[in-house]
Amino acid sequence: MKIQNYFIMSLFASSLIIACNSNGKKNDSDSEKLTGSIKIDGSSTVYPITEAVAEEYRNDQPEVKVTIGVSGTGGGMKKFERKEIDICDASRKIKEEEANACKDNKIEYYDFEVAYDGLAVIVNPQNDWAQNITVAELKMIWEPSAQEKITKWSQVRKGWPDAPLHLFGPGTASGTYDYFTEAIVGKSGSSRGDYTASEDDNVLVQGIEGDKYGLGFFGLAYFEENKAKLKLVAVDNGKGPVAPSVTTVKDGTYAPLSRPLFIYINKEAFKRPEVASFVKFYLENAASVVGEVGYVPLSKEEYAAQLEKLKADSNIK
Repeated sequence: MKIQNYFIMSLFASSLIIACNSNGKKNDSDSEKLTGSIKIDGSSTVYPITEAVAEEYRNDQPEVKVTIGVSGTGGGMKKFERKEIDICDASRKIKEEEANACKDNKIEYYDFEVAYDGLAVIVNPQNDWAQNITVAELKMIWEPSAQEKITKWSQVRKGWPDAPLHLFGPGTASGTYDYFTEAIVGKSGSSRGDYTASEDDNVLVQGIEGDKYGLGFFGLAYFEENKAKLKLVAVDNGKGPVAPSVTTVKDGTYAPLSRPLFIYINKEAFKRPEVASFVKFYLENAASVVGEVGYVPLSKEEYAAQLEKLKADSNIK
């Protein structure tokens, strides 16, 4: 499976009806055949995982229609708060104001970790000076006070060229943006505004690919899918430069830009058998599809713990 295939499809439709194909994943083929529909929206980072799971679920329950939109974690949460969707894909934990909005709207929810991801710092392949960058330098570049002031590579590190610094990153509705700003700047949602922003990671890929002086960030999985066009920059948090990889994300050495990924489920929607069945299927099969779409799976013990949490909270078997 290729992330690019999934993500390109999302550019041409706000939602997708998942087709089926068989891959030998866990299923409930002996269980009752269900009908109904499940509406999902949210993070573009979590989207390929959820789509891959839904594709396998469709084999098991072909009469259940699963639609998946991509409006960013923030956009998905707004729909979740308005009860427009059953499940929200999220590349960060729910914010306090979002949780309060759910409470005000009498929405209770389940939340589960489904994978790990690393945020990649990216430059153009012609960039022959930025092999690594420190967390302090990233903060210098991205903090609000840098706007219209830190505009050249030479201002970031002595010896780097006296050339323009062109920045690319996710838009403010993105959970990736929230996570990066919290990890690097120290406050979620706090950054300079004079950069090329997009909720579409392909726009960021194309921007950096076409700009020798470009620098940006997005999920590691999207770099892996486009690594022939881009160059990865190792991040130094004070313990030496570390490049993101399955190993460094999983063992936590790629800090502070490693993160868990989540799904949030409306408890009222969960009472519908098709939603409960899908969520259980998701947690049972995430381990086998996460790696296929370029992310880092939880350990067997961690997935088992998520399933136990589901069973304890919902009495599902």
